[in-house]
This record gives sequence, C-alpha cells and structure tokens, in this order.
Amino acid sequence: MTAVHVSHTDQDTDPGHVELHARNVNFDLSETPLHWIPGHPVSSNMITVLNLLLPEGERWFVETFNEALPMVKDEALAADMRGFVGQEAMHAEAHDKAVENWLSRHCVDSAGYQKQMEWVFRRVLGPRGGQTPEQQQKHLIERLWLIAAIEHYTALLGDFALNCTWFDDGADPAMADLYVWHGAEEVEHRAVAHDVAAYFGDSKLRRGRAMALALPFLLILWARGFRFINSQDPFFAEMGTARKHRMYVRDYFRESRRGMFPKIWSLVLSTGTYFRPGFHPSQIGDTAQAVAYLASSPGARRAG
Repeated sequence: MTAVHVSHTDQDTDPGHVELHARNVNFDLSETPLHWIPGHPVSSNMITVLNLLLPEGERWFVETFNEALPMVKDEALAADMRGFVGQEAMHAEAHDKAVENWLSRHCVDSAGYQKQMEWVFRRVLGPRGGQTPEQQQKHLIERLWLIAAIEHYTALLGDFALNCTWFDDGADPAMADLYVWHGAEEVEHRAVAHDVAAYFGDSKLRRGRAMALALPFLLILWARGFRFINSQDPFFAEMGTARKHRMYVRDYFRESRRGMFPKIWSLVLSTGTYFRPGFHPSQIGDTAQAVAYLASSPGARRAG
C-alpha cells in the first residue's frame, strides 16, 4: 500500500470543520533501518528524536485536557477536546511502539532520555498539590496556554511533514508514513488547544508567556535528544567531535534547503504570526490535504 501524497488544495476543496476522532494505526517497522532516510543520518536522527520526545508530552496534553473537560459547557468545543485527546493518546502509543520495536532493535537504549521527559512533564509541568482552588485554576489555565503554544509548532511541523521530500528521497515508507500520519492529524486538530485556552481566559500576557517558553523548551529537548541518540549510533559514536559538529551544521543547512528537515529560522519567525491581529491556528496548513493523506495512509488502512 502506498499513501497518496496530496499537495496544498484550494479553497473549493476545504471540508470546513471536521469531526475529530482517533484512528487505529499499525506501522510495520520490522525492515526499517536506523537511518531511515538513506544516506542522511543527520536528518534521520533529528526526526527520530520525536519518537522519544513526543509520547510523554502527549500524555501530559491528555491529562491536562481531561482535567479541564468537565469545566467546559460548550458542547462543540467539548467534542473537539474528546477527539483531540483520542488522537494524542494514539500518537503516544504509536511512538512508544516505534521505540520498543524498532529503536531498541538498533541497540539504542532510550531509558535515560525517557526518564528525563517523565520528570519534565509529570513533575515540573503536572498538577501541583497544596494549592487553593483559585491557584489550581490559574495553574490549569497556564498549562492550557503552554499546550496551545506547543501546538502552534506541532501544526507547523505537521504541515512540513505533509509537504516534505521524504518520499522523493527514498525514505523508509513505514517510518515516513508514521510521521506524516501524525503530522496530518496535527494539522487536522491544530486549532483545538488554542480554542480551549481562549475559552478559559485569553490575554496577551498569557499568550506571550507561553510562547516565550514553548520554542526554547522544544529546541532544547530536541537538541538533547539528538545528542542522546547519536551517542549510541555507531556512525556518530566513533566520529571525532569537530568532524561530527561540522557534519551537523553542513547537513542541517543542506537538507533543510531540500525540504528534508524543517528550517529552524522559519519556526522562529512563525512565533510572530501568533500575535498578529486576527490570527487563528486554522490559518496554518490545509485541512483537505491532511484528510486526504489520512484516508490513504498505509498504517491507518492496515489497522482498518
């Protein structure tokens, strides 16, 4: 089975609001090499970090939304939240299986990094004990805005995945499908976290504080995961430090220009759009393109 790679569509094909739901998926990574984009170990490992970084964060999204859901009286928004929770839970499960069945087979022990993610998302960003009801409500709203800020970047990454060159560059089809399926669902539900945070209390201060944290937070964890994987990848482990860093810089610029890896500067510049008057996350990406990919994703079709 192959996926239909659909380009950006025009306004006439926009399906409008879609009912969100989790899709069962099954990605066969039994033949997937560690460097799943052939000849491109830097981009392969940089994207592979998402298998380690995302699951714990997505479980934190789910727990925070489940905490907020009973307080939402808008039934349409509550339905979107339930769809969002189902999709994020399925993303975490799919990436967990990739780590367990694929990364471990390539002798990359992810336990140390995953424990760090557990500490960050459960201890640092989780609910706090000993607070008054007012303090609990304030802390919940701050977490919802941080999730909205992170979802701004995951929507951009989802749009990148739908339009990248992995398939043209001969990437392993199962691994590429895993990331594009995930990216398509990020585009599909890109406005939910923002709408939920705004429902609980919107202000420029809250938006600004969350955005100031989100991108540095993601980039630091991403860079840390990249170093963690490379320390166990035989290709990089025996390479000298200077040579390795030259390769990182050279390949990042070369491969991001080709559309194999997202350009960091474009993510940084996109931060400003979040504060543009009239901006709404629905302006990122293309729902019709995402839905078309999801209908043809081999991993989703295999699971039935």
